[in-house]
Amino acid sequence: MIDPGVSHKAVQAFLDVCPDYATNVLKRTYPRGLDTGVMTSATLEAAWRDAREAYQPEHVAPFLYQHLERFRLLSVKRDHNYSQYGWTLDMPHDLEFLSAVYARGVGPQDDPAVQDMLRMVEREPELVEINRHNVQKTV
Repeated sequence: MIDPGVSHKAVQAFLDVCPDYATNVLKRTYPRGLDTGVMTSATLEAAWRDAREAYQPEHVAPFLYQHLERFRLLSVKRDHNYSQYGWTLDMPHDLEFLSAVYARGVGPQDDPAVQDMLRMVEREPELVEINRHNVQKTV
């Protein structure tokens, strides 16, 4: 799930503070699946160049988390914590959850925003149960 408003908030925080990397996953307050991050090209290049583990060039962010002495990271957060929700498409239950959400009228043509989805799952908490048991990675 991509929400332009979430991406805009991360970009604006990045421009305001000028860290090496701004992301909403350091201290999760957004539903998992709305992960976004903004970094400088120099940060991206350093992470790629200095990577030693096979996964690091592909998934750059863990390299940054593992080298906090080298990079200034900025956590982008919401006022309210919604990290208990999982809006990814990684497992069969995730597809079931997203299909149920879209079947209720939040469809691809609507380009659902975070607030639309939050209102829906708060109105119908049984939706959250569909994929609540999925085990997610920690970062």
